Amino acid sequence: MTVKEINQFCRNSFIDFLNIDFLDFGENFIEAKMPVKKNKLQPMGVLHGGVSLALAETVASAGSFLLIDNERYDVLGLQVTGNHVATVNSGEIIGRAEIVHKGSSTHIWDVKISTPDNKLISVARVTNIIIEKKEEG
Repeated sequence: MTVKEINQFCRNSFIDFLNIDFLDFGENFIEAKMPVKKNKLQPMGVLHGGVSLALAETVASAGSFLLIDNERYDVLGLQVTGNHVATVNSGEIIGRAEIVHKGSSTHIWDVKISTPDNKLISVARVTNIIIEKKEEG
């Protein structure tokens, strides 16, 4: 898959709703950006932590999707934990996931979310489970 194909695959989904666009990926990493707009802020005017976690899970899940035979298997988020270390209220953020464990049934990713000028906003760990697709019918 190419970056363009990944972005097209995600159209008309929650990923598209959040305006997440994938930027790059390699053997052990994947990156995406997301604009920080008013509808993603807490009432106090800063980025909602749940939005950061949604970006983290999205990037890590896409990374796992690229590593499996997606004709036979599905990727599901199993656990997401995060620490929010700084605030942001405009511009964009970039999520970069790096795989730390690639097992046959689980993948673990470390995700750093930062601004384009490298201000760290959140760090997260995402565990994905890889399951065999269920037969339809």
